[in-house]
Order: sequence, then structure tokens, then C-alpha cells
Amino acid sequence: MNGTTYLIAVIGVMTAATFFTRVLPFALLRNMADHPLLLFLGRYTPPAIMTILVLYSLRGIDLTAAPFGAPELTASLITVTLHLWLRNTLLSIFSGTAFYMFVVQTGVFI
Repeated sequence: MNGTTYLIAVIGVMTAATFFTRVLPFALLRNMADHPLLLFLGRYTPPAIMTILVLYSLRGIDLTAAPFGAPELTASLITVTLHLWLRNTLLSIFSGTAFYMFVVQTGVFI
């Protein structure tokens, strides 16, 4: 087996594994769509994961040295404000990320 064939086989296996792990829960649980556990998980899992991601992103802020977390906190405020105002998740996340990257790359707060 040459390198190209091996690479195509690996990509095929990864594609199949990803596809089936996405489809399998829907196929197995389609008759249980109104089960209380699934409704609970569907309601509370996304906010819990977003909270974990935000805390993980903000864990490295150094509040003892300049700029004292100003870029991260300002980007977070922009994201939250835009989301509460416009209710557009993609726009709010993109705007906060773009602001943060601009500040980090240009050194505005430093």
C-alpha cells in the first residue's frame, strides 16, 4: 500500500467514524425524543458547555500586570452586549473575537 492509498483509507475511516457517531444517537433514540432525560440534556447541555468554554478561555488572565485583562474583558463585554442586543450568536462571537485579535495584534491596550 503506497502513501496516497494509505492516506485516502485513513481519511475514509475517519469520515465514516465521524458520520456514524453523529448519526447513531439520532437513529437509536428517535422513538424517545420526548423522554425527560433527553429534554433535560437538550436544554441544559449547550449553556453548560458555553460556560465551561468561557471559563477556560478566561483562565489565563493576569490581573497583576498591565493591561490587567482589559482585552479579554472588553472582548467579552462586546460579545455579551451584541448577543443580548441583536440575538445573533455568530455575529456576537465573531465581533468579540475580531476585537480581541485586533487588540492583541496591534497592542492597543498595552
